[in-house]
Formats: sequence, structure tokens, C-alpha cells
Amino acid sequence: MPRADDSSCTAPAPGPTASAPAGINTTVAHAARVYDYWLGGKDNFAADRALGDAIMAAVPTIRLMARANRDFLARAVRYLARDAGIRQFLDIGTGIPTAGNTHEVAQQVAPESRVVYVDNDPIVLVHARALMASHPAGATAFIQADLREPGRILAHPELAAALDLSKPVGLLLVAVLMYFRDDENPRGMVATLTGALAPGSYLAISHPTADFDADAMADAVAAAEHGGITLVPRSHAETAAFFDGLDLVEPGVVPVLSWRPAGRPPADPHGAYYYAGVARKP
Repeated sequence: MPRADDSSCTAPAPGPTASAPAGINTTVAHAARVYDYWLGGKDNFAADRALGDAIMAAVPTIRLMARANRDFLARAVRYLARDAGIRQFLDIGTGIPTAGNTHEVAQQVAPESRVVYVDNDPIVLVHARALMASHPAGATAFIQADLREPGRILAHPELAAALDLSKPVGLLLVAVLMYFRDDENPRGMVATLTGALAPGSYLAISHPTADFDADAMADAVAAAEHGGITLVPRSHAETAAFFDGLDLVEPGVVPVLSWRPAGRPPADPHGAYYYAGVARKP
């Protein structure tokens, strides 16, 4: 799912907490705003909170899982910038920005890092323009677009102005592929994007799974569908298939809490119902 960040993970006060830009339908839940609610943000509306509560009833630890995804994003970006030498990032499914955005993590390692964000929620665009100030040595840009149209993303002038696709790029698809059914060909979306990137580029993915608690995930899927949002958990093999043709970085496709954890290994690696992995394009 799209990401927001708040280490306290406390819920916002009931009632309206965000002012909607013109043209945004606040009566229909949107994934970016549901995630914002789970992580204690204020850019969400009644429909988002209702769906967030329904999914939380099925998976009471969903707030911690959302945080686990955010932490994976930071670890993956830090690895790519520090260890792999990546200086360009394409982050699709950005979510509502707060602290610890991709460019902030990357530019802590390498101030010259350049980042393009992509999301399909107009409210994300409003906040991105206001909050995503780059280090002067680097650059950030935001594209309002849908992963269903990877060619449009790749051809967008904002991307061309910020990134040089003849050089390696770190492609981030963190908690976003779950919004696409198999008949929408999400593997094709990923293949189109990675196919346009230079050798030496990397792909980072996290994805929910029913492998760890099938009943809870089935309830979460039903709640999401009732709220008008597609949620497709995938198995280990199905998640690993997104990396076909790429060379997986150790430790491979593993529970998200187990991907290069900071400090001690998690006591329960299956506590967050997600897989995660990073791979290099040969």
C-alpha cells in the first residue's frame, strides 16, 4: 500500500482531519489515505477511516505492518544508496509524504541523489509539491500517474528531466502491487518498467501474503473489497516471480521483517504478513 510515516502509530481524532483539494471525492476510500490513517496521519476522511477500521478488525496488527513496510523502504533505499551506489530512484505508490521519504533517506547517504515519485491520488500531489524539498545537490519530482500505464510513467517529461535512464535506477514498488489482480497483468507492468532501466538497476518490492495467516488475510481482502479497494495477497512463489530475470540480493525474498533488519533478527518474522526483496538487473 502507499506509505505514510509516524513512529507513534496513534490514530487521529475522530471527525474531519483533512481539507480536500478541489475535485477529490472524499466519500470514497483511497488506499493512500487509508494508510495515512493507520499511521496516525491527518490527511484522511470518514470513508478512509471506516475502511481502515474494517481491515484493522480483521488484522489488528495492521498498524505495525504498515510501519514494517515503511521501515523496509528506508532499509532498501539506504542499501541501494550506500552499498549499491545508486543515485537515481523511481518510487511508485508513494503515498502521502511525511518524514523519512525516499529522497531524504537517499540524500542522507548521497546528497546528489535524484528521486521521482509516482502516485495516482491527487491529494498526494498537493502534499508532495509542498513537502518534498530536495537537497540542493540532488532533485525530486512528482508524477500523478497510474502503475497500470507504465509506458506513460516512463515517457513523462518530469521523469526525463530528473532521471537518466541510461544509468542505473532504483525502482521501488513497496506495498503497491497488491492493488492489481492477475488479469491486469502486474508482472507485465513490472517487466515494462525494469525493461526500460539500465543494467545495474535494482528493483525493491514488498507484498502482502496469506502464507502466514490465511484466515486473517481473507477477512482483510473481504473488508477491502467491500470498501471498493482491490487487495490481492500473493504467495512466496508469486511474489518471487516479479523478480524473474533479475539477480536477487541476499537474503532473497523473505518476510519483510527479515530483510536485512537493523539490530537483532525479529522474534517473530511472520508478525507482518508481507514478503520483501531486492534484486539487481544484470
